[in-house]
Amino acid sequence: MSGEEQAPSVEEDSGVPTSKQRRATAQRKLQRQLERRATQARRNRILAIAGLIAVVIVVAGLVVWKVFWDKGSTKTASASTSTSAAPTTPPPPGQAGVLPAFKAPADLGANCQYPASPEPAAKKVDPPRSGKVPTDPAKVSVSMMTSQGPIGIQLLNSQAPCTVNSFSSLAQKGYFDNTNCHRLTTQQDLYVLQCGDPAGNGKGGPGYEFANEYPTNQYPPDDPALAQPVIYPRGTLAMANGGPNTNGSQFFMVYKNSKLPPQYTIFGTIDQTGLATLDKIAAAGTADGSGDGKPKTDVMIKSVRLD
Repeated sequence: MSGEEQAPSVEEDSGVPTSKQRRATAQRKLQRQLERRATQARRNRILAIAGLIAVVIVVAGLVVWKVFWDKGSTKTASASTSTSAAPTTPPPPGQAGVLPAFKAPADLGANCQYPASPEPAAKKVDPPRSGKVPTDPAKVSVSMMTSQGPIGIQLLNSQAPCTVNSFSSLAQKGYFDNTNCHRLTTQQDLYVLQCGDPAGNGKGGPGYEFANEYPTNQYPPDDPALAQPVIYPRGTLAMANGGPNTNGSQFFMVYKNSKLPPQYTIFGTIDQTGLATLDKIAAAGTADGSGDGKPKTDVMIKSVRLD
């Protein structure tokens, strides 16, 4: 045996990694890189899915918003383009309620106001006097002469004094003279002749508006019953409107029991002679044969006079 000491193995004792160790280290590093990439890929997929879901939710929300906005805009446009729009389309056939018994509000006729409407007057006229108006006499007799015959009316002053005050003022100023009744309905549940628009297209008014009275004032403002139909009986004279408290000059005469929500102010009744005139007009139908349109027989109001 040689007396020289054997040099230590470089591969074992020098501290420098062997090729085997370097390969193992590289494999572990690669494995960690692959795992990080896999984790990042999973995270990216989750974020992408979450983003897609968020986009779908936003789009769905926009669609719902658009639908309701369009409905609201349509309704608003309908009201804004007509100071006294026609009564709403009648509800489907079915049971309708009865008009509530009249109970005079404590402030009835105490403060009648006629502010300017968003639309200009179809025919220049001064608004009626505002403030307190009398509720006596209870009824005011009116004679309406049309090209199809006379229509006698009793205005219900003790029930709708602000409305009667406006109608009487317009009548005395000749506002209704030589104006055409522009709409006749002969469809199921709605049977009316509508008049009072000097423009003759359903959009004209006097340039002012005023609040609803009976039967609307018999309900709390947020009562769901305000949207439920009631029977407006044959012989009723009521105001047309473009929404709550937008009454102007347009009115309608009911020649057959009709179903409408209680949001159209009743301010008068029509006598038997007037009903006979309305029946004749209704029997001729509409100009285009539909259930809602211009009367086939021309109906001109020649005059409206307080008796």
